[in-house]
Amino acid sequence: MAAFSRGRQRIKAFCCFRSLLFTRSFTAGKFDYDLVVIGGGSGGLACSKEAAQLGQRVAVLDYVEPSLKGTKWGIGGTCVNVGCIPKKLMHQAALLGTAVKDARKYGWQIPESLSHDWSAMADAIQNHVKSLNWGHRVQLQDKKVKYLNMKGSLVDKHTIRAVNAKGKEMTVTAKNIVLATGGRPKYPTHVPGAMEFGITSDDVFWLKESPKKTLVVGASYVALECAGFLTGIGLDTTVMVRSIALRGFDQQMSGLVTDYMEAYGTKFSWRSTPKSVEKLPSGLLQVTWIDLNTKEEHQDTFNSVLWAVGEALMHLK
Repeated sequence: MAAFSRGRQRIKAFCCFRSLLFTRSFTAGKFDYDLVVIGGGSGGLACSKEAAQLGQRVAVLDYVEPSLKGTKWGIGGTCVNVGCIPKKLMHQAALLGTAVKDARKYGWQIPESLSHDWSAMADAIQNHVKSLNWGHRVQLQDKKVKYLNMKGSLVDKHTIRAVNAKGKEMTVTAKNIVLATGGRPKYPTHVPGAMEFGITSDDVFWLKESPKKTLVVGASYVALECAGFLTGIGLDTTVMVRSIALRGFDQQMSGLVTDYMEAYGTKFSWRSTPKSVEKLPSGLLQVTWIDLNTKEEHQDTFNSVLWAVGEALMHLK
């Protein structure tokens, strides 16, 4: 989700292609394409468009496997669909709410009771994301890059098996193949009910209805960003932290971030780890967790449990 990571992806993809281009000789007509890129995220798109500008015959394969909750999106990768773009728009929604409340101090006559419409926000954000998906397709067409909404798997070093959503197959050959498949959020498979009842950042931006009272499990920047905008739009939000927040970041700054979040209403369950998630007859999710300091078990109910415990790299067959 970070801009730095996206820039690094683009550089790696471009350098990878340049290395292939200038260290190998192409055999005209032997393959369908000079280059096939598997993955239509930041790195894959940058690589494919640069290759096309250098005169290569290029195709991009991009197919998003639906999440466990069935969430799916278009071309553009994590940043466009389930990362930076929708996240910043949801943060903007939260900031607008805060600004309205602060406006009273500066003379604006604002009603005491304010409410937020999740569905209206979600529709606006999802429509914006879909416009970006379309824009990426237009850019590829303009640069004469073939876009295939298909899942690719390697048959050999020059052959790709491509399958679309309906199961239709085709074979594509290329002198060079670039893998730019990125990663997806992972679930803690050792926690009963986690996969069955939880969601991830792949889902939260595409929910049609409010997640309401939410438990965010994890303390990465993804976890804190999601908890921040959920709190900001008025939802009861708790972050469950196993050890420290923002591991790998400056801990003085990490403390300032979490202190600020707590001051604005985000709850933190420190030194805690989830044990199980159960769905009650009421539809609420009952979460059992262990306090790592006292070793005692605790329980509470939530409408949604959002797992933000890292990501796994996508693999090809």
